[in-house]
Amino acid sequence: MLDLGTPFRGGQTSDYITSLSPPIFFLFSQSHLSPTRPGHQSTITIMLWSVLLLAAGASAHVKSSLPSVPSGWKKVRAASADESVSLKIALPAHQPDALETAILRVSDPNHHEYGMHLSSEEVRSLVAPADETTDAVTSWLNRNGIKGKVDNDWVSFTTSVAKANNLLNTTFDWYQQDGDKTGPKLRTLQYSVPDELDAHVDMIQPTTRFGKLAAKASTIFEIFDEPEPKNIANVKVGGDHPTCTGCIYPDEIRSLYNIKYKPSASDKNTIAFASYLEQYSNYDDFTSFAKAFIPDAADRNYTVKLVKGGLHDQSPDKIGVEANLDLQYILAISNPIPIREYSIGGRGPLVPTANQPGPEISNEPYLDFFQYLLSLKNSELPATLSTSYGEEEQSVPREYALKVCSMIGQLGARGVSVIFSSGDSGPGDACIRNDGTNSTYFEPTFPGACPWVTSVGGTYQTGPEKAVDFSSGGFSMYHKRPVYQERVVKKYLDKIGDTYSDFFDEQGRGFPDVSAQASRYAVYVDGRLVGVSGTSASAPMFAGLVALLNAARKSHGLPSLGFINPLLYASKDAFTDIVNGAGTGCRGRPEFAGDVGGTAKWNATEGWDPVTGLGTPKFDKLLALAAPGVKNA
Repeated sequence: MLDLGTPFRGGQTSDYITSLSPPIFFLFSQSHLSPTRPGHQSTITIMLWSVLLLAAGASAHVKSSLPSVPSGWKKVRAASADESVSLKIALPAHQPDALETAILRVSDPNHHEYGMHLSSEEVRSLVAPADETTDAVTSWLNRNGIKGKVDNDWVSFTTSVAKANNLLNTTFDWYQQDGDKTGPKLRTLQYSVPDELDAHVDMIQPTTRFGKLAAKASTIFEIFDEPEPKNIANVKVGGDHPTCTGCIYPDEIRSLYNIKYKPSASDKNTIAFASYLEQYSNYDDFTSFAKAFIPDAADRNYTVKLVKGGLHDQSPDKIGVEANLDLQYILAISNPIPIREYSIGGRGPLVPTANQPGPEISNEPYLDFFQYLLSLKNSELPATLSTSYGEEEQSVPREYALKVCSMIGQLGARGVSVIFSSGDSGPGDACIRNDGTNSTYFEPTFPGACPWVTSVGGTYQTGPEKAVDFSSGGFSMYHKRPVYQERVVKKYLDKIGDTYSDFFDEQGRGFPDVSAQASRYAVYVDGRLVGVSGTSASAPMFAGLVALLNAARKSHGLPSLGFINPLLYASKDAFTDIVNGAGTGCRGRPEFAGDVGGTAKWNATEGWDPVTGLGTPKFDKLLALAAPGVKNA
């Protein structure tokens, strides 16, 4: 141990200095530690020891890191010290279990507080950080010359690259994505926070947030295009509608699920859907679809809300198949309930995987969108929200997935039923872990495996319905199994024993929750009728059904359903159990080479299963449970 009063000499100095981190070594190397002039020795000694003590007390915890620059990106230049960067810090809740307890209390049909949804203020109090946390983070920023803006469990700030680098012990650079004409993005491959702040910070973004450019990354599985276009001008109200080969139409879906209830329009019961990745619904196609299949909606319209730089381009080359599918089948099932489209700009974080290695795939900015929704008053929120986008759960940073899932839960506690498609890859596509081991593992989806969403899988045929082979399902890597599905999922796991046990977490949240038709929906796109398959179809269809249930409740003075899963799992008689078909995937993995088709598969079986969930809906039964006394007519 060196004496603080003794100047460094000879090998003693060099041995100590070379053990330091590069930034500290650099400071020493510039100090000219050769023998000093009389009168200067003690000053230099004190300066050097100040640096050493500072280094010793400023150990940092790596909060997030990437092993390398994601595929499809390249570093194009270093960031200048005076360039600007804007970041958000997510703070942990003071009572981490309070939100979950509240959600289950107001969504359990057997609880005396069922339907007593929380206000925005009440939810904010549940997720609020401790004063100590807010003070610690803002003080940290202040010490580094940065002023943060606090909004409950978020702290946002804008600063220079030099200060951000110093704050997070990192290096921000400019990265360019192949084929992206919007310009480079300011990102880093790793960031840290001081050890004493680790427990006070959930995440900081955008840092290791590398988006992926894509034309679409929704859960559309296939598009079947007819050889001849159907001219919009030829569509007549109430006439024989155009057809597409092998397609299923709105009247067939309503008949299959026994949907006869006719609600009244009310601005207190809005259904909404989210559009990402420059997917824009089209007014002309909406009108054509309504004329052809929903004659009494021929004069209907819908509203569009632009969020975070979203657009609503009506140019023919900007028509989104996904957006049109969502809009048209929400209309088909829920008419005349008001419809709202949220068009969201931006792209979210991605951790590269074997399925999503390059610019063909993109994550969506769920974080920004749900922050926007949570900023609204309860009266401004839709009662039902449908989203048909998703990606591999492992491709999303764990802390990001957990935070977004919590935000979805907050919406459920405030009375919003959030519906997501389960995905279109069966147990998975590549089925390779992205942790560097390259081991075989099934691929749950995000946000479809979040316990606060209603996840919708897919079926096809009608006599009887079967699980469609692309319907995603499985068990979450990040979320433990929630209490509302414990009994049925445990029963399924007991049934399959050790089958595939090495490839999924049997303690994880099981998904999907329910399923519906997902094959060849007839959709108008740029004036022509096409067939569209995917859980992108089953999700908005089921969301439309939930909107009807909310309308029925409103007609009897009851609150909206909000988070609906506990009701669904308590109502097994309200579903047709799907016992045929399977979701298949993981083709090419050696562990499944000897299986039929060379793939892994989740079979549809009696009871809940990870391909069709509880089954497909019997609307009359669900209506009787959700709104007793309302007739299905």
